[in-house]
Amino acid sequence: MTTMAPESPALSPGAPGLPGEARATGATGPAGAAADSIRRGELAAFLRSRRERITPEQVGLPRGARRRTPGLRREEVAQLAAVGVTWYTWMEQARDIQASVQVLDSVARALMLDRGERSHLFALANVADPMPDTACTGVPEALLQMLEQLEPFPACVQNARYDILAYNRSYGQLLCDLDALPAADRNCMWLAFTNPDWRARLVQREETIRLMTAKFRAAMAEHVAEPAWKCLVKRLHEASPEFREIWARHEVVHDVTNRTKAFQHPEVGVVEVCHNSLWLGPNHGPRLSTYTPVDQETRERLERLHRLALSRRPAAASAG
Repeated sequence: MTTMAPESPALSPGAPGLPGEARATGATGPAGAAADSIRRGELAAFLRSRRERITPEQVGLPRGARRRTPGLRREEVAQLAAVGVTWYTWMEQARDIQASVQVLDSVARALMLDRGERSHLFALANVADPMPDTACTGVPEALLQMLEQLEPFPACVQNARYDILAYNRSYGQLLCDLDALPAADRNCMWLAFTNPDWRARLVQREETIRLMTAKFRAAMAEHVAEPAWKCLVKRLHEASPEFREIWARHEVVHDVTNRTKAFQHPEVGVVEVCHNSLWLGPNHGPRLSTYTPVDQETRERLERLHRLALSRRPAAASAG
């Protein structure tokens, strides 16, 4: 990769043409300005430390013969995050700017931050994380007990954005090994378009992803300005040409009736289930999704799936 010198910051914060919604932090008074300066310094140091620990090989970049910088260069992080080199340089220089949610999300992924590090990044940037690191995202203990009592039938709690907030052991093995995934990736839309195991187990995959996308778009009409929704769409756009093609159709579906689904599990075979959604509030937001067998053969296969899940995770756990 050709090494580029960082762009000269010729524009002031807030000037037109800057990436990432540049604007002044707006601290008032000497105490506020001092606190902002300390926070920006901590953010700059944190970014440098995370950048320097990643080798080029870890992200698929050539090391080159003349590399003196430990870890990645600034321009390499900017390239991986799809943000401007000047913008990222200013962040590491503790400039008086504030990054958008989208920029911080991209930088967090480029730097391979874990959940704790991601939360720290957003806190230092003084921006609300659209995917906060909270256990179960508010799923009460009584509902977690209900999920366990529904076994061997698969069941989970989702929100309108298809985030999987909690699940029982049977569901955790139905479409992929959910326990093996980071919490940020436990989203049915994301998995249906990007996870090979999940995709392979959808018997009617094309119809399923088209319907899911149409329902997602309809639900997003009430959340178009929310960062978490926009970040998910951006991730899917970047990761899946198939999603981009379906999303461009602008199809919407408001029908949320229950229906029969079929999954091809590699160890127990095809399971045909009736999918039911039990809404947990007055609006179509969080819901309890259950999968009950349509016949005795599927029931026996779900029982085998449950035994398999028990052997891999003896105790039930939340999605967080």
